[in-house]
Amino acid sequence: MCGIFGTLNFNSSKDQQHIYRDLFHRGPDEQRHVQQDNLELYHTRLAIQDLTDQGQQPMKYEELTIVFNGEIYNHLDIRKKYGLQSSSSSDTKTILMLYKVIGMKMLEEFDGMFAFALYDSIKKKLYLARDRAGKKPLYVYVKGLQCVFSSELNILSKVVRPEIDYAAIADYLYLGYHYRKATPYQGVTELENGCYLEIDTHTNLSKKVKWFDMAIYYQQENKLKYADAIERLDHHLHLAIKRRIDSSDLDVGAFLSGGIDSGLVTSIAAEHTTNLKTFTVKVEGSYDESHLAQKVAQKYSTNHTVVDITFSDLQKDMEKILINHGEPNCDNSAIPSYYVAKEAKKHITVVLNGDGADELFGGYRRYVPFKHFDFFNSGKVSTTAAKMLTSILPIANEKQSSYNYVYRLLKLAGYDDLLKVYNSASCDLFVGFEDQFIRKPLMKEITADLMTVNQMPITSLKKIILTDFQSMLFSRLLPKMDIATMAHSLEGRSPFLSKEILEFAPGLQDHFKIDKFKTKPILRDLAIRYLPAELINQPKRGFEIPLKSWVNGELKDIINDYLLAPDALYAKIIKKSFIEDLLDSKVKISDERRAKILFCIFGLEVWFKGCYRQ
Repeated sequence: MCGIFGTLNFNSSKDQQHIYRDLFHRGPDEQRHVQQDNLELYHTRLAIQDLTDQGQQPMKYEELTIVFNGEIYNHLDIRKKYGLQSSSSSDTKTILMLYKVIGMKMLEEFDGMFAFALYDSIKKKLYLARDRAGKKPLYVYVKGLQCVFSSELNILSKVVRPEIDYAAIADYLYLGYHYRKATPYQGVTELENGCYLEIDTHTNLSKKVKWFDMAIYYQQENKLKYADAIERLDHHLHLAIKRRIDSSDLDVGAFLSGGIDSGLVTSIAAEHTTNLKTFTVKVEGSYDESHLAQKVAQKYSTNHTVVDITFSDLQKDMEKILINHGEPNCDNSAIPSYYVAKEAKKHITVVLNGDGADELFGGYRRYVPFKHFDFFNSGKVSTTAAKMLTSILPIANEKQSSYNYVYRLLKLAGYDDLLKVYNSASCDLFVGFEDQFIRKPLMKEITADLMTVNQMPITSLKKIILTDFQSMLFSRLLPKMDIATMAHSLEGRSPFLSKEILEFAPGLQDHFKIDKFKTKPILRDLAIRYLPAELINQPKRGFEIPLKSWVNGELKDIINDYLLAPDALYAKIIKKSFIEDLLDSKVKISDERRAKILFCIFGLEVWFKGCYRQ
């Protein structure tokens, strides 16, 4: 795992030490740089495979030069398939050799996570590429003939000093994250998952190629019987976990939350490695699943660590945790993720997790109604009736209660706008409060994508799961885990996002993912083979914090300091009087939703003062 940075027609010599310093946490083992033609490439290395000098980057091979961030877990199998020979066991070398044989078609062969820049000095072509799910980040700045790219926004913004994109900020506040290629900066975009950018370094002409499209797999229905599908999933998961363990010259551990996703990963990993180290979080004041994680740890005799998080830790770390993201962030689960990664790094350098399982196999309760009703096309009668009911019912305040579930369901049915339906089903921040925006969110990209998905000949359940994969997982959840782990020079690996599972899961029949009111039945039934019975029917929680109580208590002063500041950025986007009323609990809204909105605004202000103004 590494950090990469590069420029085209841009002199970065004065920033070299800043680049090394700001990407050091991504690659503390070695920092190197090369200049070739009108291109500069930087690399900071976290050595995990081929620990010798043969794994050094930037790596050259004949006319090719590459800086690579990630892992290709099946690269030795690829060498056998294509007859590639080298004294180096580096997966980076495999990429260069395979490019010589089949060019960028090579991406389709890879089971891995990656972001890389590859320069072909004969063709004068620069290729910037990302993996299928978008596990490894890559941001690109373009202005005139200049191009600058980086693994992280913080150092990119320091080098090129872009202006704020206020339209993107408005969209962030409404949605809760920057959607797909959007960033808070003008001229800076995120290269999307399953895409590569081809740049002619002589003419500066470029084109984006989508080499992997998840939507295609959702339109290919799998006719496997249920029992056969479980066997196929078991095989794919074993293969993915084994590859992710074998392709490390260092010990591999696992995050263990107490749920079935991380439990499955841990149980299978224990078959492929000895003395597996596992880590879970126990957060003061929140639901405690550490006892469930402990049962899995005992069953498989793992070396288990429980990370206790108290607010005394958070007081000194909160702003640093949010600033690490380089963009506004309101995912409060970034907090426990940061601390569990910090503890894990004391023991290991590579850790497995369960990321992607919920978005592929139907792990969220909000998917259940989409199995039984097409909320994207509710119809006028349904929306009118639902609106009337929610207008007279009391607001739901308990997040996990049945009443809250029914209340949100009625709210969802009351919308006849695709964006409101999806937003209400996911983050549910400012839906219904659009009139409080001074600068109206445009939401062009996600609205267009929702319309495209809604026109596909697939079920309502597939529509929301596909959209979550392309939006929530790519734009919010994977960046959260990447930032949390890499802040501590820890590499996170996600078996559920393997090539085989990404191509297998979308085509499964709907009732394999939602069975009446049960979420992810196929994973639960597979888990019967591996996990203690108490875990099988646990609801989805993950690493949670008691946000509602923290916003009203321990975080209240710091949130007030940021949100009531005279130079607050949000006041250019949203009416300040509305936020002040929220702070004073004068808005008719659930306590949980109020806390989420305030934390979203807080995340924006911390970024504005801690990143943009620095």
